[in-house]
Amino acid sequence: MNAVTVSTAISTGRVQLVSIRRKSLDTARLRVLWVALLFAFVASLAVARIFYLGLSDKAVITTSLHDALLPPRGEITDRNGVPLARAFPAYALWFNPKALGEDGAALVKTPQQVAAELVAIFPDLDEAEIAERLASGRSGYLRRRVLPEEANLVQGIGEIALEMPQETDRHYPQGSMGAHVLGFVAADGHGRVGMEAVLDERLLDPATRGDPIPLSIDMRVQGALEDELRKGMLAVNATGAAGVVLDVDTGEVMGLASLPEFDPNRIDAEGEKLMFNRVTNQVYELGSTFKPLTVAAAIDSGALTRMSQTYSGLPMRVGGFTISDSHVIGQSINVPDVLIHSSNVGTAQIVDQMTPAVMQDYMRRLHMNERAYIELPARGFPIWASGKWPRLRAMTVGYGHGIAVTPLHLASAYAAMVNGGIWRPATLHKVAEGKEVRGSRVFKESTSSRMRQLLRMISLYGTGRNADAPGFRVGGKTGSAEKPGAGGYRKTTLVSTFAAAFPMDNPRYVVIAMLDEPRGTVASSFQRTAAWNAAPIVGKLVPRIGPILGVQPDEHRDVDISDLKPLVGDHS
Repeated sequence: MNAVTVSTAISTGRVQLVSIRRKSLDTARLRVLWVALLFAFVASLAVARIFYLGLSDKAVITTSLHDALLPPRGEITDRNGVPLARAFPAYALWFNPKALGEDGAALVKTPQQVAAELVAIFPDLDEAEIAERLASGRSGYLRRRVLPEEANLVQGIGEIALEMPQETDRHYPQGSMGAHVLGFVAADGHGRVGMEAVLDERLLDPATRGDPIPLSIDMRVQGALEDELRKGMLAVNATGAAGVVLDVDTGEVMGLASLPEFDPNRIDAEGEKLMFNRVTNQVYELGSTFKPLTVAAAIDSGALTRMSQTYSGLPMRVGGFTISDSHVIGQSINVPDVLIHSSNVGTAQIVDQMTPAVMQDYMRRLHMNERAYIELPARGFPIWASGKWPRLRAMTVGYGHGIAVTPLHLASAYAAMVNGGIWRPATLHKVAEGKEVRGSRVFKESTSSRMRQLLRMISLYGTGRNADAPGFRVGGKTGSAEKPGAGGYRKTTLVSTFAAAFPMDNPRYVVIAMLDEPRGTVASSFQRTAAWNAAPIVGKLVPRIGPILGVQPDEHRDVDISDLKPLVGDHS
């Protein structure tokens, strides 16, 4: 082979090698491109999926995150934002007998020793009951709502079987105050009895539970109301007490108390017995507190036109029944004296003037024939005689017998009587300015104006003198009614009530104070009637709550009663 041939062969080999390398390089580049395209495709799908999920599940994702940050149940506050019920991180005391193993002993110490140490931390526990529970080997709660410092003491006992799981609990920072308004939350997480039950759905709804729900209650007023009722109840050894403070223009309940109260933080058998609400659920014959409503109906209907009109003050016989007063006021009495001296006889004659049908109609207008209007689930049914009232029935209703209603019925009726004549339902919701319920007219403005005069006179000259708070222009009426029992009325048991409003020259609030079965004691000058026990409660309460509610004392202002004052005591 010559040199030319060799050279040509070498050149050809190099060309082939270069061609092979080029093809390999092209193949590699093509593979890289396919891999890149595959990755780009997958990435595109991923981005598209993320974008799709972002659009379609945005609300779900946001809601889930929102839910995770929210407490399990919404907060309830008073009208000023003071917390009344809120979710609270707490510990529980759980007995786990298997903490030391399936076959080993549940406790290091004896059940009796552990029970004694637990009672030293929680004095209200029953030592024998706890010891029996520990000895039985049954797992479960020994206690709910354990404070952090108490949890530390439990851990100091050194028993692994005493576990302290952390839970979210419902806590009532004000303790038992306002218990009958709030109610409580049961073990199933749902509200019971009070506004916890009414608002249950809203408090659990993720869309609304992040915003506190304000009630109409002012806790400063609530505290003062409970305090004065409690002192009044204890002073005369009454079995119970009830009270309400009501805004006459909006129907807002500023305070509502039923005593004895329960503690919503610790619901036990004793607490369950005290959940009955005397303000909204128990009906009473409220006695002479009805007399001003009767006079208002007579004035409004046109049956009574002159305050100087006189009536016989002597007992009267109607249908085999004698209507009489505790004492003979006089041979004849006028309208102011009927109220000032709380005359059953005079009131019965006023009812007679306007007829039973008119009397019954006004009671209906005041919703005395229906359950109390308020959001609470527990509302008592009035004892109301159906059909047309006969003469005697209308007369006895006129002075507060033969009809039984709740103290809240009475509060709403008095609000209508003094606010210009408009009846509105009571509410535990805070009402925005200008958003109050329109209500229904019961009395004329002129009737309401006259009743403000008469109610003020009772506090100045009549049975309501012990309720008169200097500068606050209190007006109101006492009522002392015997409680019914087997075979008739029980002479020794009374329901004593004072129904009031203030300030009477421009009424803002109605106050009802009621005592169940008060006894004559030194504090009440051994008297059992409302003038001596319920009226003083109002007299002490109004100066406490007036400034809180924006009513300042002013001894230079009062209701003009100049046209009625000459009639006082004019009965011969």
